[in-house]
Amino acid sequence: MGVTIAKSVNEACAVLAENPATTVLAGGTDLMVQVNRGAHSMEAVLDLSRIPELKKWTIEDSQIILGAGVSYTDFTHPELASFIPALAQAARTIGSPQIRNAGTLGGNLATASPAGDTIPVLVAMDACIQLKSSTGTREVSITEFITGVKANSLKPGEIIESIRVPVFKGPQEFLKVGTRNAMVISVVSLALVTDYLGRNLRIGVGSVSPVPFRATEAEEFISHEFDWETNSNLSEAVINKFSELVADSTEPIDDHRGTANYRKHAVKVLAKRALERVSAGNIK
Repeated sequence: MGVTIAKSVNEACAVLAENPATTVLAGGTDLMVQVNRGAHSMEAVLDLSRIPELKKWTIEDSQIILGAGVSYTDFTHPELASFIPALAQAARTIGSPQIRNAGTLGGNLATASPAGDTIPVLVAMDACIQLKSSTGTREVSITEFITGVKANSLKPGEIIESIRVPVFKGPQEFLKVGTRNAMVISVVSLALVTDYLGRNLRIGVGSVSPVPFRATEAEEFISHEFDWETNSNLSEAVINKFSELVADSTEPIDDHRGTANYRKHAVKVLAKRALERVSAGNIK
């Protein structure tokens, strides 16, 4: 097995152009599980972990540009967490400190698992993915990028270069249910993002359908009911209706982590809890 350690994005793209079948390795937290199980063989490996430009993040206008190599630990640093608190909340629930140090945002996206913890946040925020190859760059929305269960729209020779995320004014919440509170694969996950300027509450849901998605009917309902002027408490009836709409939008399955009925119940609880926390926050 040959391993190439790329030092730049252009070098990585050149390697893939020569051999598109090369396995791309970032943090390896998902890939190496498959390798150890014998489910993935690697004849040639391209290591992206030494590329400095993939580890950077910047603010441009009202958007944040995240390099694909930004780690889960990076998201918990106060400066970055202040822009996207829901991603910081998600990152704190992922694995052990060693996993959070190694695992990357680009790797989580490329794996495209329905249970990927960063993905509901990015879906709720309408993130866009910049893909790079030796022939150029293209950008796709996150809903275009994730095409199915552990399937994405990367073309041969492409890598994820960066992720562009709008910065919204208002409180955010990420919640998940697993067999314990952290260091566990999600049975259900949910992100709720307040867009005070757009007067919209955005909901991303994971682990309850083939791909994470936005609960648009629930968004429309609660954005209309929310008191954007005074942020007064929502009625119990409104909160219950919202959580029911979120649950009704899901398509869960039975598996070894939980039944479809349990997932339906759990997402309703998470939606209610997230809304109560957001509506109690200061959005002005």
